[in-house]
Amino acid sequence: MALKLDARDVKILAILQEEGRISKSDLARRVNLSNTPCWERLQRLEAAGIVRGYGARIALELFAEHVTVFVTAELENHRSEDFGRFEDVVGKEPEIIGCWALGGGLDYLFQVVTSNVTTYQRLIDRLLESEAGLKRYYSYIVTKEVKAGGAIPVELFTGG
Repeated sequence: MALKLDARDVKILAILQEEGRISKSDLARRVNLSNTPCWERLQRLEAAGIVRGYGARIALELFAEHVTVFVTAELENHRSEDFGRFEDVVGKEPEIIGCWALGGGLDYLFQVVTSNVTTYQRLIDRLLESEAGLKRYYSYIVTKEVKAGGAIPVELFTGG
């Protein structure tokens, strides 16, 4: 069952997405609460797993050459254990920074960030040689970032 959120909870989430380093007192002021009730709400959101963590968005292009590649993947077989095995292998590859199971013609979409095309190809070779069950893949090299890492519009999902 989904946790019921009120307008203040949603505002806390919206602010944290944009300003993860905001002080507790500034957050409380922005949502019109005193410090303790605001802190209790934040702890409840964290305990429920709604706030998964805090981190910085890194401008990698400012200090390192890199390539970003989106990859669609099709598995050899489609049993539950095949999906689990693929997901385990992908989870251990640090260059794969995101992976999504898909409905439809392809099984997965994953995002790779690595130093160059050669290291990307080494990653793919490891996946093909592993027990991941990768049958076919298509690579899409990013030529320009247009929009990424945006905040989820949480206010759209609260029924209000």
